[in-house]
Formats: sequence, structure tokens, C-alpha cells
Amino acid sequence: MDDSLRRILVVDDESTIRLALSRFLRTRGYEVEMAESGTVALSILAQQRFSLMLCDLRMPGVSGLEVVPQALTHDPHLGIIMLTAVNDAQSATDALSNGAFDYLTKPVELPDLLAAVERASMRRMRTMERHAIDRLIREEVALRTFQLEQEKEALRALTVSIAETLINAMEAKDLYLRGHSQRVADLGAAIATELGLPADTVDKIHLAGRLHDVGKIGIREEVLNKPGRLSDDEFSHVKDHVLIGLEILSPLNHLGDVLYFIRDHHERWNGAGYPHGRSGLDITIGGRILTAADAFDALTSKRAYRDPMSAQETLAYLTTQVGSMLEPGVCEALCAVVERGEVPTIPRVDPRP
Repeated sequence: MDDSLRRILVVDDESTIRLALSRFLRTRGYEVEMAESGTVALSILAQQRFSLMLCDLRMPGVSGLEVVPQALTHDPHLGIIMLTAVNDAQSATDALSNGAFDYLTKPVELPDLLAAVERASMRRMRTMERHAIDRLIREEVALRTFQLEQEKEALRALTVSIAETLINAMEAKDLYLRGHSQRVADLGAAIATELGLPADTVDKIHLAGRLHDVGKIGIREEVLNKPGRLSDDEFSHVKDHVLIGLEILSPLNHLGDVLYFIRDHHERWNGAGYPHGRSGLDITIGGRILTAADAFDALTSKRAYRDPMSAQETLAYLTTQVGSMLEPGVCEALCAVVERGEVPTIPRVDPRP
């Protein structure tokens, strides 16, 4: 229980009233301090704690009405009872609106005083208990929020771990793809940063880049490693990797936008892509960026059916694809990133003996 629970400050410029009220309250077990003015009362309140204050409304210098808000800055839980003349009801009402608990009219009847003190004490206790409960609730909410963030981060870490396992399994089937997903992820994040996208979006694009080809684990190896041009049926089979990837990842619904970025990484600006033929701004920003990053890495990497192109040859070619395959702004950002030498340098595997 608060040590100041039984402490009362009596403030009145008339000494006879101060002494009479203080003497009576002491007989009822209260510890009482006295102040002859509002200025003295505020000085005492700055140094000591009280449960209640009885304060005259009209005093020379700092009035009781002025004391109330200043007293509450020292202790917002201080219970204040105003003492007022019979003809000063409006001022008493003003004091109540400023934070006083109650008011009594002079001359004060001692039974009325005791009842008012007990009411104010109970109200103060309830107010303090409510504030304590509110504080505990806020602390609990803050703790739970922190725990949820930790759980979210743990789930994200687990997702990345699962992604690493799936990507490694998929890339093990095709030596030409070793490191491709990581390079696309890093290049996609660099393009997103160049475009000034929020850090959270950059992170999602990076994760989508790591996962974008996971569906190729469902593509037949003889098709993935075919040294020549694919037949229409084989190419249709390869295109299935987008939907296969989404099926694999769909249980990880906390990925949110990452799944949409993966869905769109083979869509084209002119609507000629797959799997849904989206076009323009109907393609997510992550999908548009990964299309560019994926194309750049694919063209600069050796494949079973061709040798790699140089970075400058690739940029020159991709520039011709602006408006068809690529969004103009994304292509500009890709060129800026490559020309600054920010292309990921994960070694490309040459499977030739």
C-alpha cells in the first residue's frame, strides 16, 4: 500500500481553519501538513507525497483554482477537495473540471469533511488501481507484440531454411542453374534499391528471387538439361514450374507478397508472358523486377544449348525488349546497377569437363 495513503495537506490562508481541520483529521488517524498559501502548498508538493489535499478556493496570491492543475503535475493521483464559500459555486465547478475530486462549503461540518475525505480516498485508490491495470495491460501488449515479432522472425528464418533446402535440391538437378537463384535475388534487390523502393519491399523481392525457380524441382531432368531447342510440349512443361512452385510454397501463406512476386516473374510488360498473361502495372513490382534480373542472369550464364553473353551485350539486347518484355523504368535501373558494377559475382558453373 502507498506510504502516502494517510497523508493530507491542508491549504488555507486562515490559520484558525487550518488548525481546526488539521486537528480533527489527526484524531481520525491522518498525518497532516499545513500550508498558508498556494505558493507554499506547491513548494511542499514538489518535495513530499500526499494522498489528499484540502485547498481553499480563494486565497491571496496563487488562488486555489490555480493550485489545482499545478498540484496535479507533481502527482496526477492526488485527491483534491476544494473549500469554498456558499456564493462561489461556479468557481468550485471550475475546480472540478480542472481535476479536483470534490468541494465543501464553509463553514465545514466535520462529519461532512470526514465523509468527503473517505470518498476522495476511495476514488483515489480506484483511480490508481485502474491506472496500474492499464499499465500492466500496456506492458503485456508490448511484451506479446515483441514475442510475436520474434515468432515472425523465427518463422521467416525457417522459411529461408526451407527455401535453401528446396533450391539446393532443384539446382542439384541442373549444373547450369547453380547459384542462379542467389544471383537473381541479389540483382533483384539491387534493382529495387535503385528504384527507391521501401526496405521491406526490397527484402521481399530478395526472398522471392531465392525462391522464384523452386518449381523447377518438378521439371523432368531431360528437359532441363536438353542441349537443343525445346519442343512446344517441352516448353509448356517448363512453364509449369511457376505454378508448381506456387503449389510448393502455398502452405507458407505468411510470405504474402513474396508469393505474388514469384507468380509474376515470367509475365511480360506487353502481356505475352505466363502463367496468366498479365501486362503493365497489373504485374507486381516484384514480378517486373525479377523478370529483368532473371533474364539478365540467364543470358550471361552458360546453358546447355549456348554460350553466355557479356554483360554489355545482354544490356544492349534487353534494351530492345523495353515495352515488350520489360518495363522501361526497371530496365533503366538494371542498366544503372550493372554499369556501376553491382552485379552479383557468385561463380557460374561450367559443366564441361
